[in-house]
This record gives sequence, C-alpha cells and structure tokens, in this order.
Amino acid sequence: MKKIIAVANQKGGVGKTTTAINVAASIALQQYSVLIVDLDPQANATSGMGIQSPKATIYDCLMARDFIEDSIVKTEVTGLDMIPSSTDLVGAEVELSSLSGREEVLKNIMDKVKNDYQWIIFDCPPALGLLTINALVAATSVLIPVQCEYYAMEGLGRLLGNVDRIKESINPHLELEGIVLTMYDSRINLSRQVESEIREYFKDKVYQAMIPRNVSLAESPSYGKPVLLYNAASSGSRAYVDLAKEIIA
Repeated sequence: MKKIIAVANQKGGVGKTTTAINVAASIALQQYSVLIVDLDPQANATSGMGIQSPKATIYDCLMARDFIEDSIVKTEVTGLDMIPSSTDLVGAEVELSSLSGREEVLKNIMDKVKNDYQWIIFDCPPALGLLTINALVAATSVLIPVQCEYYAMEGLGRLLGNVDRIKESINPHLELEGIVLTMYDSRINLSRQVESEIREYFKDKVYQAMIPRNVSLAESPSYGKPVLLYNAASSGSRAYVDLAKEIIA
C-alpha cells in the first residue's frame, strides 16, 4: 500500500490542518510509515507538531528543488516524519509562477523520498493557488474536510470542480479519497442537516467517522502535539482513530 493524500479545502477554518495532523498520527500509530508535508505558509501543522526552528523547510525544497532529505524531521509519534513549513512560503507562489513545469515541482521533489513511506499527507493552504495545485498534481487522492455549517456545500462543489479540472489536464490518477465532516455537533439542527445533505449526494464517499467539536482538539496544537498524545481518551482523539481506520480500509 502506498498513498499520497492531499488534505484540501479552499475554505478556511474547516479543520483541515487538524485533520492532516491527526490522520497522519493515527495512521502512524497503526504501524505504518507516514510523512506529513506542511504546504501552508501559516505553518500551523508545523507548530501543531511541536517543531521549532527547522534547519530546512518545504520552501527550501521548492526553491532549490533539493534539500528534501535535510528538511525531514522526526516527530514524537513513532513512524511519523514531517517536512515543516515557514512564513517564507508566502513568496513561493510568486517565485514558482515563472518556472517551467511549475505545477510539477513538488511531485518531482517527492519522487526522491516517496518510496521511503507508505503514506504521504499534504496539508494544503486554504486556496487553490500554485501550492495546492502542486499538491494535487503530486497526490494520488484528495481528502476533503467539510465543516458542518451553511456554506459547506457551496465550497465543496467549487473544490470538486477544480479537482476534476486538474484530473483532466495534469493528473489523471487523482481520485477523491473521501469527505470527512468536521466540527459536528449533534445538538445543532444545522449540523444534522448538512450531514444529511452531503451523505445523500456523495453517499459512500462520506466517511462514517465524524469529527466533533472538542476542547482537546482545540487545545492540543498549543502544546505541539496531535490529540492522540495530548488526550487519547477524548472524543476528538477517538474520532480521528476511527477515521484513520476507515481510510486504511
């Protein structure tokens, strides 16, 4: 088994980074080798994994098309490595735009290490710029977190349209890995309504595991840990373990 998954959504605040971190950690704890790549200039996945002042980042890899081995950092989770990000990545969109083959820079870099891992997970920025396009070109599938709120369906439709365009024009192997519902609260009618509509339309592409609103999920990034290491007994931790098992299956 070898999968390269881009965790993507053009809408911000949907739990994308939380999902990338905790899915990666949960898969690693199932005895798989996993690499998570932080492609967001905000570097929230990097700080959320407790990595500070890395000697090289994904920015260095993209600009020099090298340094991939130097940028890989081991995390607290056995079997889980990371390529961190930094705010330098803000300029990558502009710097990449003048390169030939700019959509495939990340894919060419990852080709050097992809055989070292069973799973590679990209945490994409909340926009369909060159960084996200590079992730979708390098990936075999896209995992879409969807917040259980009013505009969820609209944003989801736009993203899937862009995924289809990338599949048709650049990466014919790109598939929809699945849709995960985040920030779910069964006490709120809107959460249940959004769940019902998305499940009715996308059917078995929607995971049974849903990520609840949970204090531990909100707190764990400030401690630089995935929720499994921060509070393994929390409902958020259990939900991500269940989600990882579904993805593996």
